[in-house]
Amino acid sequence: MMALAELSDHLAVRFGDKLLAREIAFGDLTVTVAPSDLPEIVTFLRDDARCLFTCFIDLCGVDYPNRLERFEVVTHLLSPRHNTRIRVKVSTEEDEPVPSITAIYAGADWFEREAYDLYGILFTGHPDLRRILTDYGFEGHPLRKDFPMTGFVEVHYDEHLKQVVYEPVELRQEMRSFDFLSPWEGTDYVLPGDEKAKAN
Repeated sequence: MMALAELSDHLAVRFGDKLLAREIAFGDLTVTVAPSDLPEIVTFLRDDARCLFTCFIDLCGVDYPNRLERFEVVTHLLSPRHNTRIRVKVSTEEDEPVPSITAIYAGADWFEREAYDLYGILFTGHPDLRRILTDYGFEGHPLRKDFPMTGFVEVHYDEHLKQVVYEPVELRQEMRSFDFLSPWEGTDYVLPGDEKAKAN
């Protein structure tokens, strides 16, 4: 914990007001920075002798629809030399791009594409920012909190047409009456396959 506190102070001396927030929680140091400062700070974290965060671990998006700056981009880095982890957070609006860090960490490539695909977060300077998990022509971003659980289209193979067909979502069954009793209370009716147990 002392090493993280020293690292936090080292970054505060180097960057001052560019660190919007810093916190030690769950065994990691978390720093929040402005999007425009992200490349500079991440480069320093990689190259500085007291940091040496040479190992890129993860980059992901987070959606907070009630915030003015709706999205967060969270980057996790590891320093094998010092056996330390750091989390770098950036907040951004829906149409405000975040600088890509692929020139600093090549491994961030597909992670930024995933954040773009699933949340719609834009990255400037990315060499190939296109969808990576959803299908061609997919509309919307499925990990946004306002994306409908059913999606907008459904895909199935049509035996008659001998091809994959895209259709608007259509709920084909009526609502069923569910039994909300706890499994310990049991049901008043006999479940299929349970006839012998109820016979006694």
